[in-house]
Amino acid sequence: MTLLTPTTTPTTPPAPRARPSAARRSWRALSPYAYIAPFFTLFAAFGLFPLLYTAFVSLYRVELQTPGEMEWRGLGNYAALFSDTYFWTSLRNTFTIGVLSTVPQLAMALGLAHLLNYRLRARTFFRTAMLLPYATSVAAATLVFAQLFGRDFGIVNYLLGLVGIAPVDWQTGTVASQIAVSSIVVWRWTGYNALIYLAGMQTIPAELYEAAEMDGASRWRQFLHVTLPGLRPTIVFTTVVSTIGATQLFGEPLLFEGSVSGGISHQYQTLGLYMYEQGWGFFHLGRAAAIAWVMFLLILTLVGANALIARRRSRKESAR
Repeated sequence: MTLLTPTTTPTTPPAPRARPSAARRSWRALSPYAYIAPFFTLFAAFGLFPLLYTAFVSLYRVELQTPGEMEWRGLGNYAALFSDTYFWTSLRNTFTIGVLSTVPQLAMALGLAHLLNYRLRARTFFRTAMLLPYATSVAAATLVFAQLFGRDFGIVNYLLGLVGIAPVDWQTGTVASQIAVSSIVVWRWTGYNALIYLAGMQTIPAELYEAAEMDGASRWRQFLHVTLPGLRPTIVFTTVVSTIGATQLFGEPLLFEGSVSGGISHQYQTLGLYMYEQGWGFFHLGRAAAIAWVMFLLILTLVGANALIARRRSRKESAR
């Protein structure tokens, strides 16, 4: 009996691959930077440079009529700013209007998103209608609300008169005017934030709601113990964005009465209006630049505080 041994055919080794050229290797290394270069170029030209130049101008006395003549003041613009009572008034107004507009706005947006998260008829129509106030221009919305809050012929005072409340001077009173300005912000941004919350709710697994329902939890308890914890990052995001928007509030108080001073006694003048008044009303560009940098530092402080609070809460929950 003979054993047959398999025959093996010699295999030729694969040809070595040609090494890419030096130009191609350089392009592979630099191509990611080339793709992101347009963004950083535009950011440096229209974001970083104006920010740094504003800080530079804030150290000089610069007038709008003669922008080429600059006189060194150091921190003089900031010292004059902090000694001005109208600056502290505008800072206080910015804080109160921000609270009056942000808290109801986010609370209403959360409630609307919770309702739209259920299977309702014409859900697409309601979701689209939420964006209509956001799509409306600031000028049109403010002019309409100025008519609604008119002292003599406004609809708001007419409705208050039906329940026996005397007419309110919405443009002269401090609290009344701030409520009127805040209502414009609430009307414009509630639907926008509601859609953000709705998108966040749809990412929460349905199994969590089913488990909570099997445990006998009502819809309110499901909202407290399932929806809110799942929406915590979204709530932090909307709070930060709304805080930045409230600090930069400008169009609504400017067009509400058409005055850069924010009323007769500066009762609703925000930091944005105060900066505009100093720069284009009194022609003090150096002081206006100082106000811009104070606003920038204020925004950084508020955003950092929100981030710190959110991080501490997440650490406490993870420790549990």
